[in-house]
Amino acid sequence: MTDQATGAEPDMEVDIPGKPTSASRTTLSHIMTHNDTNLLGTVHGGVIMKLVDDAAGAVAGRHSGGPAVTASMDEMAFLEPVRVGDLVHVKAQVNWTGRTSMEVGVRVLAERWNESAPPTQVGSAYLVFAAVDADGKPRRVPPVLPETDRDRRRYQEAQIRRTHRLARRRAIRELREQRAAEGFED
Repeated sequence: MTDQATGAEPDMEVDIPGKPTSASRTTLSHIMTHNDTNLLGTVHGGVIMKLVDDAAGAVAGRHSGGPAVTASMDEMAFLEPVRVGDLVHVKAQVNWTGRTSMEVGVRVLAERWNESAPPTQVGSAYLVFAAVDADGKPRRVPPVLPETDRDRRRYQEAQIRRTHRLARRRAIRELREQRAAEGFED
């Protein structure tokens, strides 16, 4: 039983009021230094991925009203290199919600710290977070309420990605079961 269903019958769902997309949207900004670079002198992809996970985690926690853990990161795309001296902005929002999970979309922008040119998109990613209670068990999340046409498009695209993630997981499980039935040990 989740903390939100306390006092209700185990099979009954308690309605949770939805939250608009804007309620948890956030931007995390960070200036890149020499400590962030790889052997090529550009910023490590892992540094960017950590910033992405940090921003997405903040959004997931805000939306769900408590702890949320990263369940998956997919479609992380690096579009342009990030360099020392770049001011990186990681913009995140909840695109879609399920019963206990949320997809968070993230855009990564970079601009030179000392120039007034507009930021350039350098990356994007989609992460799935699961809301958890104090015991680490899944807990219900509020539905996300898309506010704009862009939010509604992101919601629909997130549903497509979810369908693909579930189909991929199912196909892999079935293949592994088939191989095990045929006597293959992986």
